[in-house]
Amino acid sequence: MVAGEPSGDRLGAGLLRALQEEGPVEAIGIGGTELTEAGLESIAPMAALTMHGIIEPLLRLPGVWRLLRMVERRVVDAKVDAFIGVDFNVFNLILERRLKRRGITTVHYVSPSVYAWRRGRIARLAKSADLLLTLFPFEPALYAGQPLRAVFVGHPLADEIDPQVDDSVRRTQARAELGVGEDELLICVMPGSRRSEIGYMLQPFLAAAREFRRQQPTATFVVPCATEALQARIMEAVAQGDNADLPVRVVGDRARQVLAASDAALVKSGTSTLEAMLLGIPMVVGYRLGAVSYQLIKRLIRTPFIALPNILSGRALVPELLQGDMQPALLAAELGRQLGDAPRAQLRHAFARLHDELRCAASTQSAREVRALVQPPQQVQEMLKLQKEPT
Repeated sequence: MVAGEPSGDRLGAGLLRALQEEGPVEAIGIGGTELTEAGLESIAPMAALTMHGIIEPLLRLPGVWRLLRMVERRVVDAKVDAFIGVDFNVFNLILERRLKRRGITTVHYVSPSVYAWRRGRIARLAKSADLLLTLFPFEPALYAGQPLRAVFVGHPLADEIDPQVDDSVRRTQARAELGVGEDELLICVMPGSRRSEIGYMLQPFLAAAREFRRQQPTATFVVPCATEALQARIMEAVAQGDNADLPVRVVGDRARQVLAASDAALVKSGTSTLEAMLLGIPMVVGYRLGAVSYQLIKRLIRTPFIALPNILSGRALVPELLQGDMQPALLAAELGRQLGDAPRAQLRHAFARLHDELRCAASTQSAREVRALVQPPQQVQEMLKLQKEPT
C-alpha cells in the first residue's frame, strides 16, 4: 500500500484494518502514522512524498523517481498478492502501471475527479489498475467499457458521522467543547487548507463576514485551521484593517467540531462541503483562482456544479459563488437565506438522503473487493472456517 498524504493515510488504515478482520495480512509500502499503527511496514516516510506548489515537485523529481523505483523493487521482491495505491494519483498510477506490467494485481482506492475534468485519465487509470474503489455512486459508470472493475464502496466520512445522532445533540456537545453559548449565532468560515487557497479565499470570506454582521450584529465566526502555520497566517489577517473589530476565533484542526457547532458555514469547494452536508449544516460555497488559471480550468470543467452536495444530488442544493461572483454582499445575502427555517428543513431532508446513500461501510466493502480479487471465494470461505475451528 502507498499513501502520500494524510487523507490517504486514514483511508488506507481503515482498509488495512478491515482486511485484517477477515484474516492475517502482511503489508508493506509507504504510509503515515495511521497506516503504520494499523500494521503497515513503511519502507519510506510519507513525508518523502509530501510536496507543495509547482516548483517543489519539479526540483524533487529525481528523488521521487528513485523512491518510486525502490518501492517497485521491494513490492516485486516481496511477491505481494496485490498492490493498493490510495489516492495520490500521479505517483500511484505510474507505480501501478509498472507493477501491472510485471503481473502484479493492482488496486486504486479513490477515483480521480474525472467527472469534473481531464476525462483522459479514465483510460490511463484502466491501464494501471485491475480494481478501482470509488467513493461516490455515480463514478463506476464513468469507467464503463474499460478493462477494469470499478466498484462504489461508499465514503468513510459517511460511516464516521452517525446519522442516528440528533443534530441538536451533536450541536450542544460541540458548543460546550468550544465554549460557545446555545443562543449564539455561530458561522464556520473555511477558506481552505493550502496557502494558495488562503491567499485567494480568506479576504473575500472575511469581507462577507463583516457584511453579514451588519445584518446580524450578534453573529460570531470561527475559522478551523489544519496546521499551526496556517493558523498564524489567518490570525495575522484577522488582526489587520477592517477585520480587527470582527469577532473571529481561529482554532486548530477541529473542523468537524466547529461545523457541528455552527448554524451555517462559508466553505471553499472541496471535501469540507461533504463534511458539512453529513453534519446537516447549511452552507454557502465559494471558489476563486487566479484569472489565468480560472480561464484555463473553465474550459476543461465538465460538471455544472463544484460543491459535492450539488454534484451528488444533480441539482443546486446549496449556493455556489465562483470567481467574480464571490462578492461580500452576495455571499452574505446567500448566507442569510440559508438560515431561514424552510431552507434548513429542506436541506436537512436532502442531506439525510445523500448521507444514507454514501454510508456503506466503505472500509469493509473495500476489503471484501480486494479479497475477492486476489483469492477465489471458495478459498476465502475455507480460510475463515479454519480460523473459527478450535486448535
